[in-house]
Amino acid sequence: MIALRATNLSKTYPVDGSPWSRFRHALKPGSKTLQAQGIRALSDVNFEINKGEAFGIVGTNGSGKSTLLQIMAGILRPSAGEIEVHGRLSALLELGSGFSPEFTGRQNVFLNASILGLTQEETEAKFETIERFAEIGHFIDQPIRTYSSGMVLRLAFAVVAHVDPEILIVDEALAVGDIAFRQRCMRRIHDLRARGVTILFVSHDTSDVKALCERCLWLNRGQVQMLGPTDEVVGQYLRSAMERDSDEGRTDRGTREHVVISAGLDAFSGKHRFGNGRAAITGVDLRTAGDTPITEWRGHSLAVVRVHFRASASIAEPIIGYLVRNEKGETIFGTNTARENCPVPPLESGDEQTAEFHMTLPELAPGRYSISAAVSEGELERFDVCDYIEDALTLTTSCDTPEMAGYVRLHCSGITVHRH
Repeated sequence: MIALRATNLSKTYPVDGSPWSRFRHALKPGSKTLQAQGIRALSDVNFEINKGEAFGIVGTNGSGKSTLLQIMAGILRPSAGEIEVHGRLSALLELGSGFSPEFTGRQNVFLNASILGLTQEETEAKFETIERFAEIGHFIDQPIRTYSSGMVLRLAFAVVAHVDPEILIVDEALAVGDIAFRQRCMRRIHDLRARGVTILFVSHDTSDVKALCERCLWLNRGQVQMLGPTDEVVGQYLRSAMERDSDEGRTDRGTREHVVISAGLDAFSGKHRFGNGRAAITGVDLRTAGDTPITEWRGHSLAVVRVHFRASASIAEPIIGYLVRNEKGETIFGTNTARENCPVPPLESGDEQTAEFHMTLPELAPGRYSISAAVSEGELERFDVCDYIEDALTLTTSCDTPEMAGYVRLHCSGITVHRH
């Protein structure tokens, strides 16, 4: 069963922002003349979202994400194509959209609930839950114009998440919330997903997208750049962002030849890999202090992450680093030589070296983990990627101690309880 379907969806904003132009645009949303003169925000977007699916959308600012969500929520009309919505849709889009600033929080709850299809009696039955989730105290009976942005977010999310939606759209508004409330929102979203609610989730935090969504759409300049499994789409999106940042840094320091790294060694064939080709990673391994390969992660043991690499050009300021991620793609920890204030001597073409990161392994929650590695050139905040290999090494971890809270268990040297 389909919850949402976009077919050849396009949106063009007229360049002329006068009221008359907007009026003509509203009367003739498919006008080719306006499209030719306007700014195209979306172009021939096609996708389907199944009922009960968690679907993510990623893209840079200006890629068309907000326009797409507003069309799906019925706020905007497309210039061409159509959108199908099957089910009660609740949306948290621009912060405070749908709220009347002169109405109290209580009045806005009932107003928005009625717009979403709830009766007065249904809203009254849910009001206490909404008020408790929002945690804004006596401000519930104050005008919205007196609220901070965080308070507006609290009330807005409490409403959209508790009106029995069949489809929930969440835009990047959650970014303004404090950490505790944001975590509570994510728990509520996961709970709704478990109940079969269709989730459409947009966030700049790709870890949240990977943790929540099965499939993902990457929008680029108003067009579908990629659609598929979240891990693959987010991986390509992040690689594109890193390459773009690297290109911008390269422009700052002078143009250099850009080469896509080939698969290289058989050990890395099939791995996602890119860089400018000025250095290549030749091996990544995790070993014990006694130089034995580690395939199963054991907390509290001494270990060494080794990144082997070879330079194919002169590199003045090399940076070597690694990241450890869980099977959801969330970064658990990582570091690099620049962050650790351990400068690497300049490299000449043909130099082969190994960077060793010595550590006591933290105790991780049971599961599968991967180590990604990179060789870059420049400074910590401005660098070119020479070679980056995602998931260069995979391993599992087991835990003999009781279930832990979170992903990492810190070593506790002791607990004392004092009587006062």
